[in-house]
Amino acid sequence: MRYLVFTFITSMPVLFPCIMLSEEPIRKPRMDDTIRANIYADNAFRLYVNGELVAVDSIQFVPHNVVSVDILPAYPMTIAVMGIDNADSLTGMEYANTNIGDGGFILKFGDGTVTSSNWKVKVISSGPLNGDSSNPRVVNNSLPEDWYTVDFVDRDWGNAREFSEEEVGPKEPFFEHDFEGAKFIWSDDIRLDNIVLFRTVVPSPPDGRERPDFRGLNDVVPQQGGGRSRVRGSREKQKIRSRK
Repeated sequence: MRYLVFTFITSMPVLFPCIMLSEEPIRKPRMDDTIRANIYADNAFRLYVNGELVAVDSIQFVPHNVVSVDILPAYPMTIAVMGIDNADSLTGMEYANTNIGDGGFILKFGDGTVTSSNWKVKVISSGPLNGDSSNPRVVNNSLPEDWYTVDFVDRDWGNAREFSEEEVGPKEPFFEHDFEGAKFIWSDDIRLDNIVLFRTVVPSPPDGRERPDFRGLNDVVPQQGGGRSRVRGSREKQKIRSRK
């Protein structure tokens, strides 16, 4: 963040302002700059924040586990999620093709960000079509390019649908974590839609707390005197490395 510092030269009889740019010191993030993210999916998920992959469900099916990670927020914050129901890619069924499963996703960040029907959703894989388990077939849509990035346009996506706790049926680990205020979401069909994408943009911290923006830390290099400056371009970086 840059501030304008005004210095007045008192050459009589007129004051002439001289403008100098002062840059706020750049520091490394600390753990107290992070927020906790609690994520629960039936059955699995991939979570992106501001275009970067920050968490992947490490257990694809059983149990329905909660994943908790610490993340560095930066606002406006783009959140993108792939929700995955455990279904055969050819039949849309599970348990050795004997059962039609269901989905469900819920998220809460330590800044107050929660899942709701305000999130956008797009169905990628659905089946068995019409719930026909005797002749199961699926429909797969292509994955949109760069769907998880900040600049991706999702205006033609629909809104997620909220589901009750009873409809999703979360297992024990869910109740040991803070999801207060968050809603279970999915597409309109929690049973037949097996892979769905979610997106939302959080314009500012819901809890009102100002936080440093640590994006672009790879463009910061130490300088003599303990200060830091931003360097743009790989050539400039190479010059600095060559002088060390």
